[in-house]
Amino acid sequence: MTRVFYDTEFLEDGKTIELISIGLVTDDGQAYYAVNSDCPWDRILRHDWLVRNVVPHLPLTPESQPALESYLNSQTNATRTALASIQLDPARTAVKPHRSIANEVRDFLWAAAHTGQGNLELWAWYGAYDHVALAQLWGPMIDLPDGVPMWTNDLRQESYRLGNPEMPAQEGTEHNALEDARYNRVMAQYLDSLA
Repeated sequence: MTRVFYDTEFLEDGKTIELISIGLVTDDGQAYYAVNSDCPWDRILRHDWLVRNVVPHLPLTPESQPALESYLNSQTNATRTALASIQLDPARTAVKPHRSIANEVRDFLWAAAHTGQGNLELWAWYGAYDHVALAQLWGPMIDLPDGVPMWTNDLRQESYRLGNPEMPAQEGTEHNALEDARYNRVMAQYLDSLA
């Protein structure tokens, strides 16, 4: 069995789930991170929670920082117009089109499965929406590439099964998909020690 721990950041409106970023980490520490350059940026910037919790951890242009700081330090919507100047930095290697991310995630998962014992397991914390965001990289679930599981194992469910132990503190940046994926790996190793 080869486990891949992952996390996604996404925009959801009750009808759709739009991928913003994805991070994956294997049991042996191999990692992948990408930010979707095709994400609906204008809708993301209208979502206060995403602007305050996810956008600061994305690779933004240097010119975006003053507008973001102004918005984050404001308690009013007066700075909302400044948000229009916040942009992903296309020069950063993590910023990629949706199609490239789909191909690279497929290749990462294939490599993980074939360098391990061949059986791939996906793991996430509260992973239902993460699985949808992952699966939709390739369209409907029927189009999942060979070898990509049709479900994600849930670390939160495993924690519940083991009596809801207090989990280790996260050392990385929360709401950064790669840091959260690394933390999922830490939590899984901790839960393994209790099982």
